[in-house]
Amino acid sequence: MLLQVVNDTAAILPGEQKINLLELTFKGGLIMIPIGILLLIGIYLTIERYATVKKAAKEDPFFMKNVKDMVASGNIAGAKSLCANNGTPIGRMLEKGISRIGKPMKNIEVAIENVGKLEIYRLEKGMATLATISGAAPMLGFLGTVTGMVRAFFNMANAGNNIDIMQLSGGIYEAMVTTVAGLIVGIFAYIVHNTLTAMIEKVVHRMEAAAVEFIDLLQEPA
Repeated sequence: MLLQVVNDTAAILPGEQKINLLELTFKGGLIMIPIGILLLIGIYLTIERYATVKKAAKEDPFFMKNVKDMVASGNIAGAKSLCANNGTPIGRMLEKGISRIGKPMKNIEVAIENVGKLEIYRLEKGMATLATISGAAPMLGFLGTVTGMVRAFFNMANAGNNIDIMQLSGGIYEAMVTTVAGLIVGIFAYIVHNTLTAMIEKVVHRMEAAAVEFIDLLQEPA
């Protein structure tokens, strides 16, 4: 008897519905297009910036020691070649400083500082775009919420007393899906931006430390 009751109950239950992400995306309406574009840009910048910053953060524990030893021994050409082959912002900064050896200390400091600013600009390239995506994507999602609810109420008003849930579902889908999509893209861009910013700050601190160490070396008495 109990088994029969269970079978009868299962027979009247509706079929299991699975969420199809592709269908939900299309139900989000036209607002999903700019949100999708922002997502693609964010993914591209994430991969490109991470690779760039990771390469800049590459550290050779013996690099500074070798540079200092060469400069101290008067092997300027060797030190310059070593910096050129290093391939990091620190290497390019020190290469410029070494090429100015023999000129006034102020000129050397300015040359290193200018190269450092240029390297920081290269590291931060695209970061403003990521910050914009982290703020713009949720706003686009909320815009989709508003337009979706407007469409739902418009359909409700036109239906009069013959309101059908199917007439409202399109607008409600648009409202909910765009909000979720916008928040997902915004949160993704926000986390990536902050993570990359922290990585860039570490590289900048190492650049500053290397520049100070190099200037101190040049100021040591012969």
